[in-house]
Amino acid sequence: MSNIQQNAMPEAVLTLPGMLADVASRFAERAAIVENGSSISYPQLQRLSRQVARALMALGLQAGDRVALWAPNLSEWIVAACGVHAAGGVLVPLNTRMKGAEAADILERSRAKVLISVGDFLNNYYPDLLGGQRPATLEHLVVLGDKVLPSADLSWTQFMAKADATEAQAQLQREARIKPDDTADLMFTSGTTGRPKGVMCAHRPTILAFKAWSEVVGLTEGSRYLIVNPFFHTFGYKAGWVAALLQGATVYPEQVFDAEAILRRIEGDRITFMPGPPTLFLSMLAHPQLKSFDLSSLQSSVTGASTVPPILIRRMREELGIRNVSTAYGLTECGGCATLCEPTDSVETVTNTCGKALPGTEVRCVDGQGRQVAVGEAGEVLLRGYHIMQGYFEDEEATAETIDADGWLHTGDVGVLDERGYLRITDRLKDMFIVGGFNCYPAEIERLLSNHPEVAQVAVIGVADERMGEVGCACVVARNGMTLDKDDFIAWCRANMANYKVPRFVLQLDSLPVNASNKVQKRDLLQIVKARLERAAQLA
Repeated sequence: MSNIQQNAMPEAVLTLPGMLADVASRFAERAAIVENGSSISYPQLQRLSRQVARALMALGLQAGDRVALWAPNLSEWIVAACGVHAAGGVLVPLNTRMKGAEAADILERSRAKVLISVGDFLNNYYPDLLGGQRPATLEHLVVLGDKVLPSADLSWTQFMAKADATEAQAQLQREARIKPDDTADLMFTSGTTGRPKGVMCAHRPTILAFKAWSEVVGLTEGSRYLIVNPFFHTFGYKAGWVAALLQGATVYPEQVFDAEAILRRIEGDRITFMPGPPTLFLSMLAHPQLKSFDLSSLQSSVTGASTVPPILIRRMREELGIRNVSTAYGLTECGGCATLCEPTDSVETVTNTCGKALPGTEVRCVDGQGRQVAVGEAGEVLLRGYHIMQGYFEDEEATAETIDADGWLHTGDVGVLDERGYLRITDRLKDMFIVGGFNCYPAEIERLLSNHPEVAQVAVIGVADERMGEVGCACVVARNGMTLDKDDFIAWCRANMANYKVPRFVLQLDSLPVNASNKVQKRDLLQIVKARLERAAQLA
């Protein structure tokens, strides 16, 4: 594995704007982004990002202020994000699957001054999703796209024109004052407490970690990188376009995953690099016309984010023709990546482990008393290194619970290290399941479901699913002996939470299994759910 050192890169390129200035000069003739037949060169991307920075400064943005981005994978997302960084701001990506109340909560708690939002997307006009929930701290709402309704303050064109009010020299001075250890982004990740927590990460760790990641996985100058993973997620943002820019690759953004559209783009754009969760590749492999597409350009991929079926790596290599397939492990709190397999590792290693630690990262597994367990024994996975988060935004208590006095990040995942230092994740201490690569925390979903007028008690668990890895099952005790209309219940869920959080199954129970402290026994509940679902499948 590449032995990149923290001091191997000059300080000047260890901020995201500094990195962009560096690659704009080194890859001046290359396309940074190709979208809908048009391309943006590396120097053009830098110019546009500085225009965004000047526009933000004209709106009164100060260094350290937060700017939220609520949009799918578009070239403007990258331009806007680079502009936020160039203005010394802190980027707050918002999940496009969030409903208005979920987005408003993050906007309010982050005290974002500016929101840059898509207009029309997935049959919604996103600014209107906020309804009457727009926080008072949100001073400006900028809308991308052709459709700009009265709920928006500025169109993207109007916003970019604001740049004229800021001197170029003032923006360059602001950019020059940014330090590698300044906070670059605030990424809200769900948690077992039932409310998303804001993970603060600096410029330096993102650049160092994904420089190392890129060199291992085969992302190189000239790679054509189809990014299906959403930009609001570390997989699409840091392991996505940031990694691509670091290496001089070309980004091909994809807004919505559709297996046939992806297959056509790989063939038409001669894509060479495309990571994604197992769900993405399973869907491609299941396409009835798979063999009619020319996928010979596709050379490298990285998967992970949920359980990887053992056969998948072999099928990716044999049926999709991807020569270099890696698996990885990470979480938002460590910047997105902590361990990684080499593409040269055996199928067994890539399938059964998530690799060894990135350079500069320590991994250990400990028992309940914090003592390191022996090789081959299971314990909680702890991480330590330069890319561990700065902490949770304005939540010292949660930060102290997650990062101990010695700097170890307690992941809540249970894993086993082998004699080579390769990690295998076996279980989770935290009450969490993963739907198609997205973390789902039952406490958060239960908090939302408790608002349903017919719910007296509810518990959510994850159950295995061949395509999505896991899906949610809501176990509901209804009020006053009512009979729950499951279709209506699911419809209510879809209106009140992000789609990936919506339970696939709804089981009505007379009571939930609890212990003497009246705490729901999730292991017992899982056995009840499995039996009910198996019985239902037999009757179907």
